[in-house]
Amino acid sequence: MMEITEGSHAVAEAVRLSRPQVVSAYPITPQTHIVEALADFVANGTLDAEYLTVDSELSALSACVGASAAGSRTYSATTSQGLMLMAEVCYNASGMRLPIVMSIANRALGAPLSIWNDQQDSIAMRDCGWLQFYAEDNQEATDLHFLAYKVAEDATIQLPAFVCFDGFILSHTYEPIDMLTQEQVDRYLPAFNPAEKLDAKDPMSFGMYATPDYYMEFRYEMDEAQKRAKGVIAKYGKEFGTLFGRDYSALVEGYLLEDAETAIIAMGSICGTVKDAIDEMRASGKKVGLLRIRVFRPFPSQEIAKVLSHVKRVAVLDKNISLGAKGATAIEVRDAMYGSTIPVKGYVLGLGGRDIRKKDIKEIVSLCENGVGDQFYGLRKELI
Repeated sequence: MMEITEGSHAVAEAVRLSRPQVVSAYPITPQTHIVEALADFVANGTLDAEYLTVDSELSALSACVGASAAGSRTYSATTSQGLMLMAEVCYNASGMRLPIVMSIANRALGAPLSIWNDQQDSIAMRDCGWLQFYAEDNQEATDLHFLAYKVAEDATIQLPAFVCFDGFILSHTYEPIDMLTQEQVDRYLPAFNPAEKLDAKDPMSFGMYATPDYYMEFRYEMDEAQKRAKGVIAKYGKEFGTLFGRDYSALVEGYLLEDAETAIIAMGSICGTVKDAIDEMRASGKKVGLLRIRVFRPFPSQEIAKVLSHVKRVAVLDKNISLGAKGATAIEVRDAMYGSTIPVKGYVLGLGGRDIRKKDIKEIVSLCENGVGDQFYGLRKELI
């Protein structure tokens, strides 16, 4: 059913339709509308779940860890400083192999304080073992929650998942959403039935103390699960497409890449602006294309190398910075292209919500064509 709704409310509806049994979250801008809507659903009886009000984000995710270990489908949402406060528990959730799904309404990190969008928060947690999905628009932000639960709860994966979408740019924007019905979601996403859970009649332990003789194998098994997730995402993404007409089997998505000489790599809502800029550059004769990353963890290294094997140059747009190095996506793409002679140039832009316009994308393409890159783009020189 097509409806025009705010991104946060569409995500909340998707979560409701996924039938979580425990919701625990702490309000923080710009994700608050999600958990407000879920609180309303529980209060009016349209969502049969325990809604836990807690004193912090650390408590919120800790509650989800306990509920998930006890066999419940769980959900939370956060952003920015809230995610950083959860950092300890994020590692616990993945190490205990608990398939929690959490929405991240991406927002810049302080200090200085900023409530505007970039992707520093979720990228800062790229090594904690969670699957990471990035949405371009609100339709995708909605659908990816169904896929995230399906993949995370698969017996061969059992890892938690972030569904990331740009704060304010998507979370507070109204767009047409083709919302699934409860019957459709139930057909795609079965009830959570974990193989292991806390049970007084069959005692077991989660998150045990590990000596050096055992610890490394846990991390190895998590890494192997991340690698297996590529195939599981493809399987369930294709199933979603077969059922509902929107295929999410690909970890990356190309736009006018077939004959492109310059490939732009980006993820999130910026990709819509990039596509518009590409259309204008194409009209003037420039062969430019976009490779959009939908799944950042597991990172699609082989897929990127294969798709970009024919281009002359690559420009990576990062709304994050690994201070002292470069944008995290550029680092990953260079690793993926190792052994190739294709130059990969990174551009850090849009931090703290700074505007990214079509003319900026065109200028970056020109810089890349001239071999200039690995820099902050759009700095106000008078402030430096």
